[in-house]
Amino acid sequence: MNILFVCTGNTCRSPLAEGIARALVAERDLTGVTVRSAGTNANNGSPASDGSLLVGLEQGIDLNAHRAQPLTPELMHWSDLVLVMGPQHRDRAEALGGEGKTHLLTSYASRGENAQPVADPFGGDLPVYRATFDELLQEIGDVLDRVTSEHSQPPA
Repeated sequence: MNILFVCTGNTCRSPLAEGIARALVAERDLTGVTVRSAGTNANNGSPASDGSLLVGLEQGIDLNAHRAQPLTPELMHWSDLVLVMGPQHRDRAEALGGEGKTHLLTSYASRGENAQPVADPFGGDLPVYRATFDELLQEIGDVLDRVTSEHSQPPA
């Protein structure tokens, strides 16, 4: 399964989400799960924000190699599941071919019980980035629980 995380600039939330997901996939020894990230308004090649880099390093996730990439139809085609941080990201992803596989991260993780966007920490201090990391960690753990349970069951 190819999972794509999408935010605006692909420098804060989605790189953290990608890093967290990679770590959890490895920790849970999940096979066949690949993750990437992109931004609806990304400056191609930009590094992860300082806040994301620092919080990632605090948690053992190195985002130094991350480079932002814009959301493209090719990425939408590659993706089996597109998880966005806010409704504006969902609209853009769906316009690029993601209808039926694009979901708000919180809504997908909670199976529709929570539809709050993940707040953008851009410009915030380190505690704001830490709070974003904690939120993403919980949501992505729930996403992987859902993906694992749904894909380990035989088709009905």
